[in-house]
Amino acid sequence: MRITAHPDPAGALREIAGYRLNYDPADTEGRGWHHDRVRHLLGDEEPGEPAPGGPFEIARGLVHDYEFAEPAIMRAYFHRDAPLVGRDMLLEGRFAVLRFPMGVRVDAEVDEVRDRADGTRERSWGWSYRTLEHHLERGRLLYEVVKNLDTGRVEFVITGVSSRAAIPNPVIALGFGVFGRWTQTRFYRAAGRRLARVVADVAAGADRPVPRGIGPDDLVVAPTD
Repeated sequence: MRITAHPDPAGALREIAGYRLNYDPADTEGRGWHHDRVRHLLGDEEPGEPAPGGPFEIARGLVHDYEFAEPAIMRAYFHRDAPLVGRDMLLEGRFAVLRFPMGVRVDAEVDEVRDRADGTRERSWGWSYRTLEHHLERGRLLYEVVKNLDTGRVEFVITGVSSRAAIPNPVIALGFGVFGRWTQTRFYRAAGRRLARVVADVAAGADRPVPRGIGPDDLVVAPTD
């Protein structure tokens, strides 16, 4: 727990590279586990494959760079040139004046066309991360940009499974017990609103935000203000 930005994110990323997952992916049922799926409308395109410069393509670049997160709630430090799958990220959760560093690791990239239950088809692109040791939570989050190829509807879909981790500090444990779930659902809603707003701005001609470089190498922080 801190009240200022992390003083050495590069060092922290080197440290979490040796961390393991803090949960068993096969054991995510029962008391204390949350299963979430939240959808946010980003825009509409003509039916068919994603259009160049359309909402799907714009959102894909923003999601790749973690530019969807609301900076008042969450930021992420990572190496821009690292391969997406396997990328370690130092998340910095924010609550009031407090900041909580937490490590995650990207475990999968999604790029597929699939059938929907309503008989239509959709194209999806996205990625997921899993939580590492010393994180406040245990679980996995999947972020996808999805276009219905029959209707043209483009959405941002967040799918998560999570549970509170073991927190040694009793004050932090109490605070997380009271505010953790509320902050989590607030993050989902804020991320969807921010991504929809930025997609619309870029589609209207604004520059696409990119993670800000903060080191001599490829270390960046996202999202941009």
